Amino acid sequence: MASSHAPRIVQSPHGRILVFDSATYVEGYVAEAPQTTGDLVVNASYSGVLCARMVMSARPRAVIGLDCAIGKDGAGIAGLWYYEALAVPSAAVDVMTAEMGNGSDLYDNGIVSRVNDAAQALGIEPGMRTRDAAQYLLTGEKKPAVFEPTRRRLIHTAANGRSIVCTDSIAYALPEDRERNVLCTAGHTGRSVIGYFRDYRPWAFICSDGGVGKNNSGLSALEAVEADGIPGASVSALTARMGDGQSTYFDGVISAANKLARDKGVQVGQSAKEAALRLLD
Repeated sequence: MASSHAPRIVQSPHGRILVFDSATYVEGYVAEAPQTTGDLVVNASYSGVLCARMVMSARPRAVIGLDCAIGKDGAGIAGLWYYEALAVPSAAVDVMTAEMGNGSDLYDNGIVSRVNDAAQALGIEPGMRTRDAAQYLLTGEKKPAVFEPTRRRLIHTAANGRSIVCTDSIAYALPEDRERNVLCTAGHTGRSVIGYFRDYRPWAFICSDGGVGKNNSGLSALEAVEADGIPGASVSALTARMGDGQSTYFDGVISAANKLARDKGVQVGQSAKEAALRLLD
């Protein structure tokens, strides 16, 4: 192994941080230090599946890489879910904040853009500096007292007492949402969810259009619940991640809305954030 491939090692009372210029250097390092395990690995490669396989040779405690602009089919961050399946917290850093192939720049100057659920459960969030996120991953000091596996998140409460709430599925709605909260969820808006809307009766909702699909099946619930007095809208599946209610709210762009939602000012092309505020009224 060339000396230039050796990691920068950051010592901490809570564990080591191995900072590599490339994920491709990890396997070579492990070959020379087979006892390597339980370190936090920072690597200035994309956070894809191939890189994740390489990094896992170090049996890491947690991993931070680059997002490489996410890329086609999300390949730049697909490794986040590879790690998640192995219960390894992982974050990806905005490639415009850290140089590719420069692990020290990534560690010293990077800003987190994406996290997996295992990292979120430790309190890691987009916007954190890499060096801070690394310390929090080691110490657990940002870990919330309770981590809700449905990733329910209260976004905003209006003066009228109604709230905007993100949760990953309408099936995770709670009794407290009934005729009170605007739910931003992340499943499709097809006929199989109509029963959930009628049972839980949120004040309003925003879901995914699921790509719309055959016979507009991904939107069929919108019109169906008008008779129940429930305003609803969908975001384009090309703008927000399905299965991630927070992405619906933060990233989504409205692709369809029922008449009740349109009457409240919801429009196609609007951000889900703006639409959710209008639905609070």
